[in-house]
Amino acid sequence: QVQLVESGGGLVQAGGSLRLSCAASGGTISAVMAWFRQGPRPERGFVAAIDWSGDSTAYANSVKGRFTISRDNAKNTVYLHMNSLNSEDTAVYYCAAGRVGLDTPAPFVSHYDVWGQGTQVTVSS
Repeated sequence: QVQLVESGGGLVQAGGSLRLSCAASGGTISAVMAWFRQGPRPERGFVAAIDWSGDSTAYANSVKGRFTISRDNAKNTVYLHMNSLNSEDTAVYYCAAGRVGLDTPAPFVSHYDVWGQGTQVTVSS
């Protein structure tokens, strides 16, 4: 089974930028890959998703225009470029692989069946 490992999290000042990476091993990454995050609320919130070609993406309203999801299929890696970070972006960020058959970006946790361990992003004001 594919395993996902996130990296790139850390502490950043408000207004700053970070790039998260999600590397897949043990197989090929799914057609659809996504990022979710979990802050003070117990549920994971959708951040962004991307299809295999990269032509189709979806973003949560709260990150549109600030975050960009991309992928390098040759490297089995998905990225999340985060700009203009604010304190509300503080969370653990999780990479997720879409279930077999999912071919368009989807915002629901139930559409994804492989998850990474998460990487902490903390934005200081």
